[in-house]
Amino acid sequence: MPDNFLGTPATAPGPMGPEMLKNFALIRRNPLEYLFKTWRSYGDVVQFPVPKPPSYLVNSASGVRHVLVNNAKNYDKSTIQYKALSLVTGTGLLTADTELWRTRRPIIQPAFHKKALDELIPVTKAAADRILATIDAKATGTVTDLDPFMLASALEVVGEFLFGSDLTHDAHQITSATLDALEVVIKRARVPLSPPQSIPTPGNRVLKRSLSTLNGAVDSIVGTRSATPFNEDLIKDSKSTRNLVDYLLDASSESKIDRDGIRDEIVTFIIAGHETVASALSWSLALLAAHPEIQSAVASEAQYANGDELDSRLSQLPYTQAVFNETLRLYPPAWLITRKSLGGDSIDGYEIPSGALVITSPALLHRHPDIWSDPDSFKPDRFLGSYPRESFIPFGAGLRQCIGKDFAYVEGVITLAALCERIEFSYPPGHGVPASDPLVTIRPVGGVKLRANRRS
Repeated sequence: MPDNFLGTPATAPGPMGPEMLKNFALIRRNPLEYLFKTWRSYGDVVQFPVPKPPSYLVNSASGVRHVLVNNAKNYDKSTIQYKALSLVTGTGLLTADTELWRTRRPIIQPAFHKKALDELIPVTKAAADRILATIDAKATGTVTDLDPFMLASALEVVGEFLFGSDLTHDAHQITSATLDALEVVIKRARVPLSPPQSIPTPGNRVLKRSLSTLNGAVDSIVGTRSATPFNEDLIKDSKSTRNLVDYLLDASSESKIDRDGIRDEIVTFIIAGHETVASALSWSLALLAAHPEIQSAVASEAQYANGDELDSRLSQLPYTQAVFNETLRLYPPAWLITRKSLGGDSIDGYEIPSGALVITSPALLHRHPDIWSDPDSFKPDRFLGSYPRESFIPFGAGLRQCIGKDFAYVEGVITLAALCERIEFSYPPGHGVPASDPLVTIRPVGGVKLRANRRS
């Protein structure tokens, strides 16, 4: 193949330089739309006309699995996207390189074991009840933006379950700081050069304020838990377990993690533990409001299951879980996964040089017509039988798959069931599923404004 731009050796099909420059505005405005457009034009392995680093999009089932699972040791997270995110999270579990990740994962893993997740259901139900109480206080049929409710509720669940802290009164401040910080991260990730944080640009001032809020929340969380540490001998309730902060403090006492590491992990889970789940819940409600027959099925299942008290494995809510899965397929919160190749490789017969940026996207893979039938339609039934599990990666895949996957399922499914059991959601006349904005997660443009009517 000829060089495709500025002398870049071309090893896979893709746009030439002038074509990419022509799409520059689209790349800045909606990079996910540009990835869809490029994939549909050039196929499952695409090379972009970018000289440093050589950059590729991979969207075949085999290629994505090769990068994330089969040859994962050849790919790490030292990419511009994760470096930008680390401005907020530091070197937490999400952005840590391979060796640091290997030391941190065993420290954090116990916070997500089965016994701990058994305690997540009552915490989630209580948060859902607070949403319902607020909706009940409004006149029936009032149009309400559900997105802020999902953000606040998800943060409250993270606060109580992972940190042992009541973040109810600080939820708005923390979620606003999170969204503001992530907006700065996105802007930095989309341009090759950004001013140092020491220069007081508008973006850097926003980032500084947001980090101050997040760091203040961390100090409060750690201070509270340090003053009243978990003590098995003093707690008679056998259901009580250590939480994430307890495990981090235990590791700190053994010199396995320092104060900065504790800060980075807590901020990582403030962001990854609430913004992603909230996004999935907002999109779930947006889709259910557009499909009233599916929403009624969720409500009926929840009403039936509640008579026997829900268990932590979600066995009584298979259809609600299918709805949540289908939402994650269409709107995976973490829509972009990038890796840097540590050595030369071959993907689907195309040469990938050492040091290349490899882009994969669950949002693209989940709408691949060779993998999914009628890929753009909302059809939860596809998850009630067999489906292509290896090509369903809303939480990533391989060793670096999200540690909070089961946490997200329990919280997401229980919240949906609790809300739909009591409330019927619908769009005001002339409105429908909102447009999407691919930031760090896929956000609904303008929120999710729905009518809320109490079920009889």
